[in-house]
Amino acid sequence: MTSTEPSPVTRPRKRRQRQGFVRLEIQVRKEDAALVRNVATALVDPERETEARAVLRERMAPPRPRGLKALLASAPLEGIDLERPRDFWRDAAP
Repeated sequence: MTSTEPSPVTRPRKRRQRQGFVRLEIQVRKEDAALVRNVATALVDPERETEARAVLRERMAPPRPRGLKALLASAPLEGIDLERPRDFWRDAAP
């Protein structure tokens, strides 16, 4: 016979899920395991989470796609001649 009671692990997992947490299973090299645990601990620590996220996003996250307007605004235009001579003597009709 099977029991209809939830397992002792189910209730805490459901509570964490309601709090916005997600369970992950990852595989890392043995020498990186402690580092990954420390990163995960920093991300849930209220005193360190903001700084940890900022550092990780700055260093690890792919750059966000920017629009053409932002790309042009950030382009280095010094030394580029944007003027072109006007061609008044060329006939526009075929």
